[in-house]
Amino acid sequence: MAWPRLRRRRAVPAPAVPAPCALGRHTVHTERLLLHTPATQLDLVAAIATGSDGGAQRWLGLRDEEIVADIRLRETLVRMRPGDSDRRLPRELLATFELDPGADVTVLVAVRRDDGRYAGALQLNHADGQTGGWLAPHARGLGLGAELFHAGALLGHAHFGMDTVHAGTEATNAASRGALTRAGFVPAEGPPRHTLRDGREIDSTWFRHESGPVGRCRAAAWSDPGLGPAGCDRRPTGGSATGG
Repeated sequence: MAWPRLRRRRAVPAPAVPAPCALGRHTVHTERLLLHTPATQLDLVAAIATGSDGGAQRWLGLRDEEIVADIRLRETLVRMRPGDSDRRLPRELLATFELDPGADVTVLVAVRRDDGRYAGALQLNHADGQTGGWLAPHARGLGLGAELFHAGALLGHAHFGMDTVHAGTEATNAASRGALTRAGFVPAEGPPRHTLRDGREIDSTWFRHESGPVGRCRAAAWSDPGLGPAGCDRRPTGGSATGG
């Protein structure tokens, strides 16, 4: 009997941790995800690509111009890590992601902490306190949805000072409803029907997440000078979020 020769695997580098929140850029940690404001256009487009497949768009219902429709490009982006380079990608994707101080929505790109790949995206609307997001195909079914929504609640409470964070999903989307529940969201009142951006009308269900003490970080103060600055590189309070 001969022992098989073991191949030495290349170590997977841990994702680089962005600087603490400042100048409109946010950083949020969960147990298995690192979420941060896009640093480059590649970060933003890759985040969009993670939710551009048919499985995600069944629920998200974005318009064609809002997704990465090219399958080859989408698959390339979803395999990448922040900082990766690929000659096949347009050079303009290497440009810095410029922040808009007047934007109503904050977008964070999600990265897996185990292998550094782009894992999804998170959004928070400042006007109505509504959060939402999606995961890449390789990040689904691992319980990361609960961590993603927990990060959305944390972004609203600890970064923007919101007492209540809201979320909605299609009534038949059991995975999303379960992830919201595990993230600490509870059922809330809301319109029974909702029109997606592609025009489809769906049955909807709504949730809310309430917090004790809230806070605001330097990044939020940058977009609204009336907010008092407070340093932050936020991690979940009361234990990290974990998905089931």
